[in-house]
Amino acid sequence: MPGEYFIDYRWILERQEEILPGDLSVNDYSVFVGVAARHKVDPPRHDQVSDAFWRAAVLLQECVLLRPLPTRNELFGHGLAVAYLELSGYRVHTKFEPWRDLISDIRGVPLDSYQIADRLRALQAS
Repeated sequence: MPGEYFIDYRWILERQEEILPGDLSVNDYSVFVGVAARHKVDPPRHDQVSDAFWRAAVLLQECVLLRPLPTRNELFGHGLAVAYLELSGYRVHTKFEPWRDLISDIRGVPLDSYQIADRLRALQAS
């Protein structure tokens, strides 16, 4: 049964060790603190309930746009979103290829966190 989980910057650092083993440099720890705070907002908008997909979308969006690491921010954001959804009890397609278009759209098209969450929902594995 899917659950609601809140993370902190330490959880993000632990995932960094798993997702990018041996590459533990960080450009901006404040992004990790900010994303941990941002994903806890409920409701994020008057007409929108936050759920695991919105929270994962925030993790991905912050990594792609704010680039907290010197390199591989897109891969890290992908890994964080997958890890958070799995923690929450959801299975999604984890290969990077289906995520590439989404990440490209986050960078190039002004997608908001709700649009990103909708795209993540479409990546659910059956």
